[in-house]
Amino acid sequence: MYVIRLADGTLRVPRTLTSEDGRLIANAYVDLEPGDPDYDRWLPESLTEEELAERRVRWQAGNDELEREFLAYRAGAERSVEAERQVGVEQEET
Repeated sequence: MYVIRLADGTLRVPRTLTSEDGRLIANAYVDLEPGDPDYDRWLPESLTEEELAERRVRWQAGNDELEREFLAYRAGAERSVEAERQVGVEQEET
């Protein structure tokens, strides 16, 4: 999640809400306007909506090789699981 800087200067800052025992309840954004106490802390790492969209396009365009590797890995893992199942079935039959 990124800090998003809207056209009017408002920052959308990601926040995670947890229960008292530490379990995740939700991920959300909180709007901070100029003058809010935490505004200056988050401003340097904020991205405009356009910058965020450009990052997504670049990430997706550069992701092809990683996606191919992942799909090959997943296919190998699925074949391995299927082979283990087949061995289990053969052992039960004997």
